[in-house]
Amino acid sequence: MPDISLTTVLFLCAAALVAGWIDAVVGGGGLLLLPALLLGVPHVPAPQVLGTNKAVAIVGTTGAAVTYVRRAPVRVPVKTAVRVGLAALAGSMGGAFFASGISNEVLRPVIMVVLLGVAAFVMLRPSFGTGETAVAVTRARIVTAVVLVGGGIGFYDGLFGPGTGTFLVLALTAVLHLDLVTASATAKIVNVCTNAGALAMFAYQGNVLWRLAAVMAVFNLAGGMLGARTALRRGAEFVRGVLLVVVFSLVAKLAFDQWY
Repeated sequence: MPDISLTTVLFLCAAALVAGWIDAVVGGGGLLLLPALLLGVPHVPAPQVLGTNKAVAIVGTTGAAVTYVRRAPVRVPVKTAVRVGLAALAGSMGGAFFASGISNEVLRPVIMVVLLGVAAFVMLRPSFGTGETAVAVTRARIVTAVVLVGGGIGFYDGLFGPGTGTFLVLALTAVLHLDLVTASATAKIVNVCTNAGALAMFAYQGNVLWRLAAVMAVFNLAGGMLGARTALRRGAEFVRGVLLVVVFSLVAKLAFDQWY
C-alpha cells in the first residue's frame, strides 16, 4: 500500500461513512466514495482504486442489507432479490466485456436525459414509491425484474456504472410496485451480488489495497447500517426526497465530466 497521510485516511474514512449512509437510503454512495478515493490517492492506478472501492462498498452494502431484512416492518423479498442479483452479476460481466468499445462521451448525455426524465416522473407522481397502490407480484413481474432490472441494470453497471444503486431502487419500485423503503432494501441485496462478482475479479488481478479498504470498510459499514435504520424510521417520503437529491447530483456530476 502506498504511503498515505493520517489526514488523508481520516478524510477517506469520513467519505466512506457518508457514502455508506447515502447508499443504504437510496443508492448512489459510489458518487461520493469513488471520487474521494481518486482525490485521496491520486497516484494509485485506476484499477486499484476501483478494486478498493468495491472492497469497501460491499461491506457497507451487506450491513445495510442485513439491517433491512432484520428490521423492516414489511417482509423484504429476499428470494426475488437474489434472483435479480444473480442476473445482475451476469449482466455486469457482459457490460464489462463491451465497455472498451463504448465512448463515455456518447453515453453520458443519454444517461443524463434518462435521469432527468426519472426525476420529473418522481416529482409529478406523488404516489410513486409509497406502496399505496397494491399490485399482485405475479410470476411475470418477477421474470421482468430478473431480466430487465437484473440483466439490464447489471449490464449498465459493467458498462458504465454511476448511479446503479439509484436505478435499481427506481426500477424495483416500478416493476414490483414496492414502496421505496422496501425497494432500497431489495436493491442492497442485489448490490451485494454484483459487488461480490466485481470484487472477486479485482482481487484475482491483485487490484485491491486491502489495508486501506479494511479501515474504510469499518466506517462504510457503520454508515450503511445507520442509513438503513434512518430509512426504516423516516419512511418512503424521506427516501423520496433523498432520491431526488441523489438523482440531481448524479446529473450534475455527469455534466461536469462531460463538458469540463
